[in-house]
Amino acid sequence: MIDARMQLALNGGGLDLPEEGRIAVFQPPVDADLEGLPADRCLIIHDFKPYFDAWAARGYDVAHSTKDRYAAAIVCLPRSKVEARALIAEACAVSDGVVVIDGQKTDGADSILREMRARVTVKGPVSKAHGKMFWITAPAADFFADWVAGPSQTEGGFWTAPGVFSADGVDLASALLVEALPEKLSGEVADLGAGWGYLSAHILSRPKVQTLHLVEAGDMALECARRNVTDQRARFYWDDAVTWQPPHRMDAVVMNPPFHTGRAAEPRIGQAFVATAARILSGHGDLWMVANRHLPYEAELNKRFSFVEELGGDARFKLFHAARPTRARR
Repeated sequence: MIDARMQLALNGGGLDLPEEGRIAVFQPPVDADLEGLPADRCLIIHDFKPYFDAWAARGYDVAHSTKDRYAAAIVCLPRSKVEARALIAEACAVSDGVVVIDGQKTDGADSILREMRARVTVKGPVSKAHGKMFWITAPAADFFADWVAGPSQTEGGFWTAPGVFSADGVDLASALLVEALPEKLSGEVADLGAGWGYLSAHILSRPKVQTLHLVEAGDMALECARRNVTDQRARFYWDDAVTWQPPHRMDAVVMNPPFHTGRAAEPRIGQAFVATAARILSGHGDLWMVANRHLPYEAELNKRFSFVEELGGDARFKLFHAARPTRARR
């Protein structure tokens, strides 16, 4: 973890952080304690709403983008290499001093280290806990301009961005769910975990949908959704779908819920999405959902809804329709 590597780097490893000025920390793991960093001088930069809120609850200043200059910057590498490069480019552009890069080997730390050594003088690295930390003096603001990456259009005409789910094109599970959606969708509809808006774009092809509420925890994904979904009936929420409070009960929920935040599958996330759907639906409301076939969502669906049916799917994915949420009826 970054905590152990930071201690080694600061205590004899050769890393010196400035004694004054703010330090921008890009996408630190939610469970990191950042021991050794002055908490009152750190700005945590996270575009994922649950982690943004978690760091704020711990008393840190938080933002979902950079607007100022900083005395130093720390980048915690994400899994996407393109996104990692973009974060490093952003950190170098806003830092007046050292830029620290930290990551697990499974997230490509070695590969990024090799790429950076080919371009700039790298200090360190410090290796511990299956990861590496290294640092550079921030070069000219445009030195890593070729690493900058933002929203771009796929061959299908949709806007996506590095690091968002299914950034290279349409997710097969979402495409399967689109084929199963009824033409009679109407009223107030929520797309939980809307991503860059593929499902929403198809939901709004139904003329009887009055309002579509796109709920997405990733700020960049939501920015892409705003570009992809321009219908005036769309409403956008940068929020955690699990805790989202709608303006009123929904007539329908459509969702392809996430099932991991790291590498391992975490069925509890999708189960929490099912519970949210039941909570926000009206008594006559319907849920339309797709999931990986190996994930155990049936028990949660039957717990939360009076009517549950599997609509089929394929070898990889299963489709569900659920109705009459038990919570809404009480």
